[in-house]
Amino acid sequence: MKERQPSRTALGAAGYRAAHQLFEGGKVFCDPFARTILGDGADTLIERLSADPAAPRARIFMAARSRFAEDCLGAAVARGVRQAVVLGAGLDTFALRNPYADLGLRVFEVDHPATQAWKQRRLAETGLAVPPSLTFAAIDFETDDLGRGLREAGFTPDHPAFFIWLGVVPYLGRPAIAATLRYIAGIPNAGVVFDYSEPLENYPPEGRRPMLALAAAAAESGEPWLSHFDPDEIDRELRGYGFEDIEDLGISEMAVRYLGAPAGGPGTGPGPHMIRAARTSLTAP
Repeated sequence: MKERQPSRTALGAAGYRAAHQLFEGGKVFCDPFARTILGDGADTLIERLSADPAAPRARIFMAARSRFAEDCLGAAVARGVRQAVVLGAGLDTFALRNPYADLGLRVFEVDHPATQAWKQRRLAETGLAVPPSLTFAAIDFETDDLGRGLREAGFTPDHPAFFIWLGVVPYLGRPAIAATLRYIAGIPNAGVVFDYSEPLENYPPEGRRPMLALAAAAAESGEPWLSHFDPDEIDRELRGYGFEDIEDLGISEMAVRYLGAPAGGPGTGPGPHMIRAARTSLTAP
């Protein structure tokens, strides 16, 4: 992310979520605040994003990504979790919609200080109230200590928690990713959902050119892709941190779950993944 500037990827992700409400009627992921939080520039942003031929696929992925994350959080709440942490929250609206607030679910939004200040201005400008169950924690994953920042915000690290970490991992270096996952794994009964992308060498030759173009565009925007994972590699890494229950969904599995695609159909090859990892033991490793 460019110094002292809000994240452009956060704005794009929010735009796709809003566009999904318009073009697909929110059939995968319903978010009544998705367009509102974009403010006066919502229509312009949606129009620009929708001009891309790949827009329908991107919209559905962004919607399914959020749906999967919130479904997993809902299951965690049903097991008694009462702390949710949204890492790299951007313009995410879960905390504004929190259906578990009456059950006592506290939401901590973590983001780079510049992006978080931008979001808070956007909330004020659009008249979206900050609920009492939401706490902001301004933290830079690359330089700040996540645990200290959360504790200072009121997070209780010896109580169960669920972490949502969307659209961030590809933009971080390996040390920052490892430090974050180790911290989460050290929380009793912790769970996390995040997305990751496969390395270029996993793609067939004909599929590498569009990926190179996307990577170049990300770098040009000041938010280059820094980390990729092979599915077997990330599984081993998560288990090494102490996560015991892991679920990894590729594009084809997401299509089965959220679009009604037939199970057992041909795979779509490499691409983005959603992964859920949880500790089922009561004590930290």
